[in-house]
Order: sequence, then structure tokens, then C-alpha cells
Amino acid sequence: MNVLTAQTKIRPDVLVVDDSNTIRRSAEIFLSQAGYSVRLAQDGFEALSSIVEKTPALIFCDILMPRLDGYQTCSLIRASEQYHLIPIVLLSSRDGLFDRARGVLSGASAYLTKPFTKDSLIKTVMDLIPKAVDS
Repeated sequence: MNVLTAQTKIRPDVLVVDDSNTIRRSAEIFLSQAGYSVRLAQDGFEALSSIVEKTPALIFCDILMPRLDGYQTCSLIRASEQYHLIPIVLLSSRDGLFDRARGVLSGASAYLTKPFTKDSLIKTVMDLIPKAVDS
């Protein structure tokens, strides 16, 4: 028998990685309102550290960041035996074919153009995270 009560819903953990405080806060607000648990990181190094602390169900990762960019961050996660299955959505203001192709080559699960809407952000999460468990 499941120990969860009928009212309990598992809140998937989403990591948002972006050097822009505005983007991080917008994503945090949208995702929190939709019932997701949200963690934030300013760059790829912070993201990698955060992943080791607690594995997220999904990662949104900006491409253009200082120190370790989104392509590099995505590639490092994909190279990890422990974390390679985490869905990763690259975020970028660039919407060109080359940028999307490079995202696919780095192992991204999806690509979302900034500025994103609440609907597009939530739809992306719902498409990539298995449904939260209602018991």
C-alpha cells in the first residue's frame, strides 16, 4: 500500500540555470505557480554542483553564460553515467538552425527560445517530465 495520502502530490524538482536574474526569477515564478519545486543556478559550474547535491527531474539551461556555457554544461551532464538521463532544455534568445543543431549535438532534449511565456515553459516541462504521481 502506498504511504502517500490522497492529497499528496510529488512536486518534481526543476533546476533553472541562467546568468540573468530576470530570467531565473521569471522561470521560478511560473514553475512554482504550476506546482514545481524550483532551484536556481547562475552558471554551469553552479548547476553541476546543484545536480550533485540533489538530482533534478529537469534542467533549463541558458546557452550564453560566463565560465561554462550551456552547450558545455549539457555535454558534461550527458557524459555522466549518473546524470545523463536528466532532460535538459536549452534556453536562448537565438532561434537559428545552427544554434538548434548545436543544442542537439550537445545532447539537449529540447530548445526553448527566450523570452518564453508561462505556457511554453510549463508545456515543455509537462512534455519532458513523467506526470507527477497522484496517490
